[in-house]
Amino acid sequence: MDTGEQHEADDEFVRFWQERRVCFLSTPRADGTPHLVPVGVTYDHATRTARVITSRDTAKARNVRRAAGAVVAVGQVDGRRWSTLEGVATVRDDAGAVRDAEARYAARYRQPRANPERVVIEIGVRRYLGTVRPRAERPEA
Repeated sequence: MDTGEQHEADDEFVRFWQERRVCFLSTPRADGTPHLVPVGVTYDHATRTARVITSRDTAKARNVRRAAGAVVAVGQVDGRRWSTLEGVATVRDDAGAVRDAEARYAARYRQPRANPERVVIEIGVRRYLGTVRPRAERPEA
């Protein structure tokens, strides 16, 4: 594969995950059905980590804690272009992780309001789906 092509495709993918748009997060409820909610998501391609800030007692945070090791998904769409990131999520409440996630959120969306109950749902991305994804994740023609 041409590394120029890979770099260009990855740049397009990273830009897509930096543009301001509402995303959706799907987490498993206790009965196994999906809980789908609109969220703001940030994505770090270098570490393959997606982040969602939320309050500690939200359904999404409770679902992730309860279903430790379960796969969750975040996705976004822009017309015919779409991208979904799948991976295992964890809830982090340490001050450093929360501050980092807030700064990333502010860069993509806006400065989040103060929230002493804030936690971060971190998703270790294992799979990419969609029309916009890293070059290495595209099927060969």
